[in-house]
Amino acid sequence: MATLPSFPFNVFAFMLLICEQDLIFGQIHYSIPEEMEQGAFVGNIAQDLGLNVRQLSARKFRLSSDDGGRYLKVSLDNGILSIRERIDREPICGQAEICTVSFKATLENPSEVYRGEVEILDVNDNSPTFGDGSIALQISEASAPGVRFRLERAEDPDIGNNTIAAYTISFTEYFSIKTRRTESDVLIPELLLDKSLDRELQSSFQLLFTATDGGTRQRTGTAQILVTVLDFNDNAPVFDHDIYRVSVSEDAPHGTLVMIVKANDLDEGLNGEITYSFSDVDLRKARNVFSLDPDSGEVRVDGPLDFEKTNSYSLDVQAVDHGSPTMTGHSNVLIKVIDVNDNAPEIKVISASNKIPENAPPGTFLTFIDVVDRDSGENGQVRCELPKNIPFRLQTSSNLYKLVTSETLDREGISEYRLPILARDLGSPSLSSNKTIHIIITDVNDNAPRFAESTYNVYVMENNAPGASIFVLTALDPDLEQNSYVSYSFVDNFIQNLPVSTYLTINSMNGTIYALRSFDYEELKNFQIQVQARDAGVPLLSSSATVNVIVLDQNDNAPVIVSPSYQSGSAAEEGLPRSAGQGYLVTKIMATDADSGQNARIFYQMVKSTDPTLFTVTKNSGEIRTARRILQTDTPVHTLVILVKDNGQPSQSSTVTMNIRVLEISTEGITESSTLVKNPGYFSDLNVYLIIIFSCTSVAFLLIIVLLIGIKCKQDRSIIQGYNTPSYCYNRGDSQDTYKGRPAMEETLRYPGTGRVVRVPEPHQYSVCLSPESAKSDFLFLQPCGAPTSQAE
Repeated sequence: MATLPSFPFNVFAFMLLICEQDLIFGQIHYSIPEEMEQGAFVGNIAQDLGLNVRQLSARKFRLSSDDGGRYLKVSLDNGILSIRERIDREPICGQAEICTVSFKATLENPSEVYRGEVEILDVNDNSPTFGDGSIALQISEASAPGVRFRLERAEDPDIGNNTIAAYTISFTEYFSIKTRRTESDVLIPELLLDKSLDRELQSSFQLLFTATDGGTRQRTGTAQILVTVLDFNDNAPVFDHDIYRVSVSEDAPHGTLVMIVKANDLDEGLNGEITYSFSDVDLRKARNVFSLDPDSGEVRVDGPLDFEKTNSYSLDVQAVDHGSPTMTGHSNVLIKVIDVNDNAPEIKVISASNKIPENAPPGTFLTFIDVVDRDSGENGQVRCELPKNIPFRLQTSSNLYKLVTSETLDREGISEYRLPILARDLGSPSLSSNKTIHIIITDVNDNAPRFAESTYNVYVMENNAPGASIFVLTALDPDLEQNSYVSYSFVDNFIQNLPVSTYLTINSMNGTIYALRSFDYEELKNFQIQVQARDAGVPLLSSSATVNVIVLDQNDNAPVIVSPSYQSGSAAEEGLPRSAGQGYLVTKIMATDADSGQNARIFYQMVKSTDPTLFTVTKNSGEIRTARRILQTDTPVHTLVILVKDNGQPSQSSTVTMNIRVLEISTEGITESSTLVKNPGYFSDLNVYLIIIFSCTSVAFLLIIVLLIGIKCKQDRSIIQGYNTPSYCYNRGDSQDTYKGRPAMEETLRYPGTGRVVRVPEPHQYSVCLSPESAKSDFLFLQPCGAPTSQAE
């Protein structure tokens, strides 16, 4: 191939903007000559698109498609479109009148796609060539001047003005060159016989056959024409038609009859026998595609047809007779290939990323989908579909689609999608193709940690070990990674006016709650805290739960004796009149237990008694009663040990020791006083002073009462004898110690119905009157003898 001459050219660009919905498309067109050097300037694509050069890198500007990416490149520094690889038009487009290399320019943020094409202009870089470099002709001497002989045409892969424009031969008076153009604009050379031949004068000619193209710097190719002058065969075969036109489907099977060519020769014998063949040039075109029967002229399909590669064929058919010299007739066969739907749509995904956050709003762009069908007409029209019931949709423009979201996404529901895209053409039968796009939904922190319950009841036994775990709270967060990392803490609140941190602590990682102190049911029965669970996302999300801590009672308190009161280490004192009958209530033991429930249920039991037959203790009430009447033989002091125990497990108990004295004649007050005297440890100094003052006052008051009663008794002895209810009167100071003739040797007084006996010292005798009301209560009413009982009331 000759060196490419310098070629001045004009590069022009225009852009047609088409807006549909939110897609922006551009159509850019450049024109450049072929054979430009690597790095040669094509155009300033940034300027032509009105783009800011500084934004090219930020918006990820790039070229895509098979052709553009191979031959072209764009500098992101200045937006210059240049040659990546030397472009040879002929291998790319062949004889096509218009040769273009398509590309797509894509940008992001916002997403834009521009379609562009670079038209490759032909330059005269190929010289005409002949097949074998020589052409042999046999011409009968009988041929008359004006007869034309078809010559093999030269081939030049260039187009337009750069293809073959003229044929010439070296000078001779017998021959000249004539040319004609076919309907397909092919220049056909013919050798014109200008002068009759005389074989006897010259039997052969050698001519230089030159083909010249029409380029600015013309290129030529040569071949030798060897003309042999023969004896005449004066009729050449003639075809029925100068041009045969026929159509054949591209899916026609091997051996399909396309057409039959027919030529007639008026000669007879061998001069009239015809053999059909393709010309040498067309034989190379038709090889492995069509075959021509040399005898019948049948043209058949001999190989696969492909409309997308070649949609028509122009073949030169020749008929050669068997005369000597042979004569040849020519005809042109035009075969049009009919497209069938034999190409399924091709799906190309133009995507920068297959990830999208779950909080992306509807209408968010994901990727471009380019669908191409190499067929033509309806066979090349494509419809693209997505499955139903998915949160995505396609926005269309021509065969370019934009995949966007149609609904709000939820990663916790569906974390990824495999979208099967179906592309179907409108041919018959329709062809389709599938492509699956993998879409990953990325997580955002849109879920707060969730507790299983809003309120938890935690039961803790009192006297728990400090530092022990009492409960574990778990909150779940369906988000991912740091958005699902949950930490736990207490909400600031107080327990008995103290911060919750003084009672409890919580493991921030796993939600385990630990007790920092031992709980005492008797001090703190329950309390409430708030636990908060927070994730580590941005923004931080949290939720809380209420924990009711209920302290369970443990039987850790023994019953406490409330009544009768006694000092530790000593026995309680109680008096009992000897006249007490069976079932007489001696006293009642009262006890309390700080525990609760069964742990505070108290039972009483006598574990020791001086006389087990004399007293009983009621199990539930603690009442001590006499089991029988008191006998004269019974000891005056009975010691009882009462066990007071609760119903807990294990049971706790306390004991109280009771000294019960059998009283002959006295009052409870005296008994209690004597008890106090016997137990001087009960008194403090202040108590002693108070008792002395109270005793003096009581003695003075008592002396006055006794004096008044004595005087009254002396005056009204007779009246006393007349009362229905007997009264007992004692004279103080009687030296004879007699009372109505009865010796004054008794030292005790018995009060009927009272169950009490009061001892009276011998040296002190005084007159008292016991009212019958004393039998109705535990109190002793004294009044002057002979006084009416109504006055005592």
